[in-house]
Amino acid sequence: MSDFAVRLIDWQRRAGRHDLPWQGSRDPYRVWLSEIMLQQTQVLTVIPYYQRFVERFADVASLAAAEQDEVLAYWSGLGYYSRARNLHAAARRVMADFDGVFPVQIEQIVSLPGIGRSTAAAIAAFCFDTRAAILDGNVKRVLTRQFGIAGYPGEKAIETRLWALAEALLPASGVAVYTQALMDMGATLCGRSRPRCEACPVAESCVALATQQVASLPTPKPKKSVPHKTVRFVILQHAGRVWLEQRPSSGIWGGLWSFPELAMEEDALAVCCDNWRLQVGAMRQLPDFRHVFSHFSLQITPQLVEVLSLPLAVNETGGCWVQPEVALGMGIPAPVRKVLAAIDAI
Repeated sequence: MSDFAVRLIDWQRRAGRHDLPWQGSRDPYRVWLSEIMLQQTQVLTVIPYYQRFVERFADVASLAAAEQDEVLAYWSGLGYYSRARNLHAAARRVMADFDGVFPVQIEQIVSLPGIGRSTAAAIAAFCFDTRAAILDGNVKRVLTRQFGIAGYPGEKAIETRLWALAEALLPASGVAVYTQALMDMGATLCGRSRPRCEACPVAESCVALATQQVASLPTPKPKKSVPHKTVRFVILQHAGRVWLEQRPSSGIWGGLWSFPELAMEEDALAVCCDNWRLQVGAMRQLPDFRHVFSHFSLQITPQLVEVLSLPLAVNETGGCWVQPEVALGMGIPAPVRKVLAAIDAI
C-alpha cells in the first residue's frame, strides 16, 4: 500500500467526517442519492434536501413509482434539475432491468442515467467493497496539488493522467475508507481557497506546497465570456391564484413549473390581450434580478398582470391556476420561488 493511501486512511479514521446522514449505510440507493445530490452542491446545502427526499422516497421502488412532478418538487431549489430527472429515470431502469435490485457491477451501474465513471466507482466502493478509483472535482484538486500536475484537469490528456494516477494509488484493502478520505480531504482541508495545509496528513509529500503552487493548482479552466440573456416573466394573477406552465423536459428547468416568458422587446399587454385573449386590469413591473447558471446569466424582469376574467387556457402550452402557497410545494426553479416571495410581500 502506498504511503499516500496509508496516511489518508489513518487521517480519515481519526479526523475525517463520520456523522453525515448517508454515512454508515451500505444501501446503494442512499449512497447513490447522496453522490448525485453532492455533485456541484455543498454538503450543508444537501443535508436537508437528502433528509426530506429519503423520508418521502425511502427506496428505489418508491422513487420509481412516483411521478416526475413530485420528484422535481422535492428537488426544487437544489438546482441542476437534470440530476433529478436522471435519478428518477435510473430508478425506473433498476426496477425494469434489474428486478428492483441495484446492480453490483460497475459496468451495469454506469449504464444507468446520470451515473458516470466516478460516481459508479464511489457507489461500488462504499456498498460492495469494489476496488475502484474515483475522480470527482475534489479528488482532482487533491491529486494535482499532491503530485504537482499542471494543466486544466478537464482536458483529455490531463484527465487521463489523473485517472491512471487515481487507479495506481488504490490500496489493496480498505478502499471504502480511502475513498471517503479522498472526499473528506478535498472538502475539508484541500479546498479551492484557504486550504488548511497545516492539518494535511500528506503535506510533507505535497509538490504544490513545496513549490508554492497551492494557489495555482489545479490549473483553472480557460476563461470564456459568459453569455448574458434577458427575459420577461409574465405573472398572471386571478382571484389570488397565479398561472404556471410546465416547461419542456429538455433545456433549463426541464419539467419544472414556471411563469410564461416573453422576450423583452415583446409588448406584454398586447400579448395578453391579443394572443392570449385575456381581459386584464392593472399591470405592474417588479424589480429586475439576475440568476446565474454555470454557463450563462439570465436577467429577469417580472411583469405582474391582473386578470379580470378567468379563461379556460392562457395559451397552447397549457398550465394551471394555483395558490402561491401551493406553487411553493411544486417543482419550481429558484427564480420563480423568489418572485412568489416578492408577490407575497406586496
